[in-house]
Amino acid sequence: MKKPSWIKNLLLSLLIPCAVFLILEIIASTKHVRLFVNADSWMLFFRAVANVTLTTFALSINLDSGRFDFSLGAVSMLSATVAGTLAQQFGFGPWPTLLIAVVVAALLGLFHGGVYVITRIPPIIVSLGMTLFYEGCAFAFTGGKGVSLVTRTDIIGFSKIGNYILVTAIAVALVVLLFDYTRFGADYRALLSGQKIAVETGIHEVKNALGCYAISGALMGVVGFISLANTGSQQMSLNFGSIGIMFTAFLPMFIGGWIGRYINKRIGIMLGAVSMAFISLAYARFDTASSVQSIVSALLLVLFLIYLNNEYAILSKFRRKQENHA
Repeated sequence: MKKPSWIKNLLLSLLIPCAVFLILEIIASTKHVRLFVNADSWMLFFRAVANVTLTTFALSINLDSGRFDFSLGAVSMLSATVAGTLAQQFGFGPWPTLLIAVVVAALLGLFHGGVYVITRIPPIIVSLGMTLFYEGCAFAFTGGKGVSLVTRTDIIGFSKIGNYILVTAIAVALVVLLFDYTRFGADYRALLSGQKIAVETGIHEVKNALGCYAISGALMGVVGFISLANTGSQQMSLNFGSIGIMFTAFLPMFIGGWIGRYINKRIGIMLGAVSMAFISLAYARFDTASSVQSIVSALLLVLFLIYLNNEYAILSKFRRKQENHA
């Protein structure tokens, strides 16, 4: 009996995260360790899922439209700096502080988008300038000292598995709703399909671009707050030191694109983030040096891109072998 197509699509969408988990479990068994050994392991996993999912959403929203954005890390840092400083001065709790970080980050994203649409400078150049500007603002805002909330047990106490799951679920639901079930999302997809034709039909390209920058910023505000609550501090970065965070999103973004053939693309990105979270947990459990982590992550990205670029040829060769054996 033939399986319903939705079952097949579900199984294919779960293929990569399940395969990653099984491979890492096999490697872990050879090292006589377990991936999930205690509550801290689960905490690390769900925090990675939240951070990577939101960062990948923030990166892909503009990148799919051809707008490469280097400023994601700087937006995260500056919003967390402002929110943390206000929490320190006025005693705000974790949820108000999170809200402040989201609002500040959305405004930073909107300002970035405004600079882009007004100047019409290539987005990659604008993003480099905004990165330096936001890094400098964060440094000036604290005099280079950063923010320390190590005594704020209420904010540090936000780092709970339930909160990470809640934040991830809300973010995924809102992004799916915005981009798949609203006029804004319909305009966004139309602009992706053909910008000139979409504009000629009355779609406001500038308004949509500003909305994308604001949403991307808001997502990075959540990432910044999660980092602040986890470490209890926000350190400063200058000279593009904040760019590194965006590179964690490339592999799950491409994995999400592949999974998106069989399920909603936003859900696919989350499953890509789950795959990356398994890898991050494995790095921690195997005590992998940061330099080795960078090399392995880069190799995985390159290998996956090679597969995507040659997928048709690989599958055709595989089918021919099956037919020859039949």
